[in-house]
Amino acid sequence: MILFLMRHANAGAFRDNPALDAKRGLVKEGKEQCMLMARLLGALKAPIDTIVSSPLKRARQTAQLVGTELGFDGAVMTSPALGLNGSFAAFQQMLDEYADREAVLAVGHNPNVFQFLGRLITGKGGAAIRMRKGSIARIDMEQHPPRLQWLLDPRSARAIYASVTKSSRPKTSRK
Repeated sequence: MILFLMRHANAGAFRDNPALDAKRGLVKEGKEQCMLMARLLGALKAPIDTIVSSPLKRARQTAQLVGTELGFDGAVMTSPALGLNGSFAAFQQMLDEYADREAVLAVGHNPNVFQFLGRLITGKGGAAIRMRKGSIARIDMEQHPPRLQWLLDPRSARAIYASVTKSSRPKTSRK
């Protein structure tokens, strides 16, 4: 299986009240991050056949927007393992449920997402990996330990798109 582990996109400022924070949705910038990262996955021909999200609104919105942009026609599943209080053991159990799939996009929150990523690729959690909002990591789960193939955030994706849209040929003057 290939695991695409994604941190939810920008949902604005944290709210002190947990009930209100759980209902916090994406802001305009977050929706743009979703479209950008989905286009990136599409350009990389990511073979996503399952999308799983944290139950919180901002993660569900991220998963749904990315799925829609990719043309994903299945239902977005939810799992408490990707929620704010999800444990690594619950995350591993969730991965086992989808082990027969070719590629899974899992959308969650910090600090869980980067801690899960660190534990997956080191086996002990010793890796401190920063995942900005909207970041996606591609992990090859067939390797032992699983191998991080790449990690991209919306800033990097914007820079890549900007550089490839410019002509690669030097400008010459006509005389």
